[in-house]
Amino acid sequence: MSQNILQYESKVWSTADLLIGAGIKQSDFPKYMMPYFAMIMLESRLVRHYKELLKDFDAETIKDIENIEDFLEEFKDYNIGYNDLVIRSQKTLAEICRNDKTFDNDFDAYLKAFDPETKELLGVDRGNTEEKYLDISGVSGQLRKKDILFDTLKKWSEIDLTPFNNSDITTLEEHIKRKWADISAETAGEQYTPDDIISLISEIILSKIEDNNEFLTIYDPTCGGGNLLFGVEDRIKEKFNRPTKTYGEDWSDSLYALAKIESRFRTDSDIRYGNTLVNRKFEGKDFDVIVANPPYGVDWKGYRKDIVNDQTERFHDLPSISDGQFLFTQHILSLLDNKGLSVVVHNGSTLFSGDAGSGESNIRKYFFDNDWVEAIIQMPTDEFFNTGIYTYLWVFNKNKTEERKDKVMLIDGSNFWEPLKKSKGKKRREMVFDNRKTIVDTLTNFKNTDYAKVFDKWHFYYNKQAIMLTNVDENGKTFEDQLPVKKNKQGEESRAKSIKLNPIKITQIGNLDTELVEVTNFEITSFNSGKYSDLKDYYTNHIKPLINNLLYKEGNLIVETKKLAYQYNPDTESIEEGEIQNSKFITHNSLGCGKIVIKASYKKGTKTKEARIEISVELTPDYEKDYEIIPYSPNEVENQKNIADFMAKYITKPFVYIENTIGVEINFNKVFYKPEQLRSIQEITTNLEELENELSKLEKELAL
Repeated sequence: MSQNILQYESKVWSTADLLIGAGIKQSDFPKYMMPYFAMIMLESRLVRHYKELLKDFDAETIKDIENIEDFLEEFKDYNIGYNDLVIRSQKTLAEICRNDKTFDNDFDAYLKAFDPETKELLGVDRGNTEEKYLDISGVSGQLRKKDILFDTLKKWSEIDLTPFNNSDITTLEEHIKRKWADISAETAGEQYTPDDIISLISEIILSKIEDNNEFLTIYDPTCGGGNLLFGVEDRIKEKFNRPTKTYGEDWSDSLYALAKIESRFRTDSDIRYGNTLVNRKFEGKDFDVIVANPPYGVDWKGYRKDIVNDQTERFHDLPSISDGQFLFTQHILSLLDNKGLSVVVHNGSTLFSGDAGSGESNIRKYFFDNDWVEAIIQMPTDEFFNTGIYTYLWVFNKNKTEERKDKVMLIDGSNFWEPLKKSKGKKRREMVFDNRKTIVDTLTNFKNTDYAKVFDKWHFYYNKQAIMLTNVDENGKTFEDQLPVKKNKQGEESRAKSIKLNPIKITQIGNLDTELVEVTNFEITSFNSGKYSDLKDYYTNHIKPLINNLLYKEGNLIVETKKLAYQYNPDTESIEEGEIQNSKFITHNSLGCGKIVIKASYKKGTKTKEARIEISVELTPDYEKDYEIIPYSPNEVENQKNIADFMAKYITKPFVYIENTIGVEINFNKVFYKPEQLRSIQEITTNLEELENELSKLEKELAL
């Protein structure tokens, strides 16, 4: 009957006609539709259950039952919700809407007749409480002000879902939530996963679990309205005879309420409200299957303190504060059973964002070190309702078969799609059964194809080797050789880090933009009090900027001492030692590649010395920190050889090793890159000849 119920989709959507006339934006429709849609779904299920329970009591109506309280008590024991007006008095929304004069009082009584939990979820009289959930009282108040509440509720009351079972109503609910996703990324669209992707996730799971009678737990930490969680459960139940229980969490008031209401009509489901990242609702539980489509590109700075101080040990490292995807994934893996399976939707940033040593790279390394990643599958673009970007399914498996240990499969499913006849928001494509079967079969076979590659997991690791280069001049000489050698008490030798000069004058020759700058005072105690408030102000706003702009590498800076002068020659990349004769620098020696370091510092006054500005000059080697990206080997000896061979081949300057950091990243474009097919010389030549002939014809026509 699920096809018949979809006829009600247009009826549900027609309730928004009055919203348009009241000047309510289309993107706000979900806010004004969700509460009433939830209400009529609830009412229809309560009425249907009421009729079914009457049969058990062998009665036509509740009035035929001798002890009505027994009937009501048994009704409530099912924990699906309750409304005293609907069940005891058969006063449904349709009945209330027959009389517009008594409507306000009747509707208020109708809402208050729900059981406490349902009232909380619908948001009946939530007032100023923090969680309003569906906020039906607030929304109704706004529609009353616009004088369209009665007419709106009358339209909703005309939608009778009592002939349909829970599965049918769930089907309609998913279609309505999908339409909300089309128009508003701020509501269901944030968490809405398309049916074809839910089917693919379910089929992957079905291909990897057994059809036995063992109890199966399924969890979604960002369940939204529950479409992914319940969709996976339904598809598993369609194929396998396994008892299941679903668990979910969400922090969106309205989406949580929808999922919670839906959960009460399922055999075994536990949906809880809260922020998954700061408050684990299922502490101490492990789950067999976890599915999730967590929000991506959303920052977590509002919860930074809680997450940094988290004591659950679930966060191995922290990703960039601008994107919390990997926080959810780490949470997922912390709750995944040691034989469990998880499929998580991500965007592309989690594959490669962050350099070696960053939070993202360390998290990827953590997943790979533990050998939890079995496959990553690239989805087509234009698959989701609110984004056209590439998305990826991460398949985590804590119970890999022996032949898959330390292996990871990449599957390029970007071309496995069919165009939709009509776009749904930004969703223009879908993965039909044959597309999905190709992917599932590929994962099952675990063999290389044109669109799938199996790698040792180490393929995705790399060394980020830091080195300190010593720059040399055109003759291969470094100023480091000029540094004096010292011996400690143990006789160990070490070089000084620099040679300090006792300058008497610094001259920077001006160019078209700057004038000649000369410094002759290297301990300054006086300043222009008319321009600067004190000596420190003079230092901060004049001396420091002046010194910072004395640029030695341009070759126009000369430092003089009593005996010698020094300058940097950019042509030879060397510090030159010489003297000044007739205002010209005469070179005596090239000292090797190095730096002329000029510093200014402010010194506070003491008992023996007044406050002063000191200017110093040092000659130092020209060191430069660099990083090299080198393939990684898990064998330490082989890995060191890889690094040494790389350095011997590519690094020609003297260097010393600094730290080595191991990174992990996944590059789909590199793995599945297909170079553009170039045209042949013959084809290009033919095209050029054709163009020349056309130009000749045009010239002749113009000449006429």
